[in-house]
Amino acid sequence: MMEFPLLLRTFLWRAARFFPKKEIVSVYGNEVFRYTYGDYYKRVCQLAHALKSLGIKKGDHVASFSLNNHRHLELYYGVPCSGAVLHTVNPRLPLNHLAYIINHAEDQVVFIDEDLLFMFEPVKDLLKTVKHFVIMSQSGKIPQTSLSPVHSYDELIAPFPEEYDFPVDLDEWSPAFICYTSATTGDPKGVVYTHRGLVLHTYAAGVTLGIKEGDCVLHIVPMFHANAWGGPLGGVAFGCKQILPGRDILNMEGICKVIAKEKVTFTAGVPTIWMMLYDYLEKGGWHDFSTLKAIYSGGAACPRYLMEGFNEKYGFPIVQAYGMTETAPLALAALPKSYMADWPMDKLYDIRSSAGLIAPGLEIKIVNDQGKEAKWDGKEWGEIMLRGPWIAKEYYKDPERSKPYFEGGWLHTGDVGTIDEEGYVRLVDRTKDLVKSAGEWISSVDLENAIMSHPKVMEAAVIGVPHPKWQERPLACVVPAMGQTVTEEELKEYLKDKVKAAWWIPDRFIFLKEIPKTSVGKFSKKDLRVLYAEGKLETKA
Repeated sequence: MMEFPLLLRTFLWRAARFFPKKEIVSVYGNEVFRYTYGDYYKRVCQLAHALKSLGIKKGDHVASFSLNNHRHLELYYGVPCSGAVLHTVNPRLPLNHLAYIINHAEDQVVFIDEDLLFMFEPVKDLLKTVKHFVIMSQSGKIPQTSLSPVHSYDELIAPFPEEYDFPVDLDEWSPAFICYTSATTGDPKGVVYTHRGLVLHTYAAGVTLGIKEGDCVLHIVPMFHANAWGGPLGGVAFGCKQILPGRDILNMEGICKVIAKEKVTFTAGVPTIWMMLYDYLEKGGWHDFSTLKAIYSGGAACPRYLMEGFNEKYGFPIVQAYGMTETAPLALAALPKSYMADWPMDKLYDIRSSAGLIAPGLEIKIVNDQGKEAKWDGKEWGEIMLRGPWIAKEYYKDPERSKPYFEGGWLHTGDVGTIDEEGYVRLVDRTKDLVKSAGEWISSVDLENAIMSHPKVMEAAVIGVPHPKWQERPLACVVPAMGQTVTEEELKEYLKDKVKAAWWIPDRFIFLKEIPKTSVGKFSKKDLRVLYAEGKLETKA
């Protein structure tokens, strides 16, 4: 066989050569911008020339600080295909973490979305390695800024040729992207994705999720978060029509209109997005989901009531998937096997509400407290461990913190789960979020899902709090559904036949207007614990 490196440039070449008429659509407020893969390729070539003119060489790091739009998509291929490394910066991180990751990655150029410039300005004086700032503006003008030297993206790339000789001699193990975790403790940790890893991840995601050239993919997952779960890379590789919603990601009416108008077939997002959409629909929001084939939910467990409600009321088929920054991110997907087609719906929902089956190309084991592999019985708990060609092997420039997470050649995920006789994994909890009461473990995830199945509840997060007798007890933080009132007594009664044992039921329920979220939309239990310790958790609903 040929010694031919697995490089992202092959995906870029394929899209330009075979699908030059297919559309890429960006939504900018009241303006919708459309162009083709043929146009896209020309601008990616111009970008590669522009990077060279700024002094960017093979292996140099270039940062993006952007929403989901066509210029960001150009960076997705223009930077790594030219031999540099794209660092997708999460703009929702606190100021000290933003400065830390840009300095730690040693980024030399930062591409900044015009709509996010106000968020970047405060960090500029803390940066040590950045030599150029480039503003990506749909208006074509550079807003007033104190950044220097500063360039306009379109003006920067415009003078350059629309062809570029992308290197074919890159090592497939060369870094292509770097993404940092949103740290719950300490500084964020960097994860490097190689060309080889991303090419194999894209193949596996396409096979697992069934993405085809005829699909229209709506990118709701932010492009700064684990490569938008690989969606933009796969969209180009398979020649899909792509929709980039920009700042309209959280506009449920706008999302529904885009799905209908552009005939979206595939999208993905965290459960928080689907909770917001469900609330919009329950209030009578307009929708047309007739073209949707699959909607993937990840980042946290998707409540079963949400899956059932969407599917049975609105024909909105949610499939749960599991992954993390360290897994690039797809690791598991909850798709039923072919011979399960005739199973009762209740059993199928059990499958779909699991974390899923391991993606082809990866290996998994679940290890219990005694260091032995857990039985495949769906009951014995253990830590989920993964390995494979797109799983990280260490954290960037962080050998000490890498050791416990990658010991023995496996990624120690920190997630606790079970695996059943069919091979489906079910998440029990994060190791740090398990509640230990009287020496027994309580799953906060199971409790949250049970509470959120109550029709009057919108969101629920459970944390363990100290108890003088039982060591810890679960505390439930609950957001009632819009226009609803629910009491502690009502929820305790409801949970009696929904949880493993009566002692799982929380002693206290605190009702809030909202639950704090992390930068990627997950419940922030760290913030809830701090609020509890400071005595600031009180009824706010």
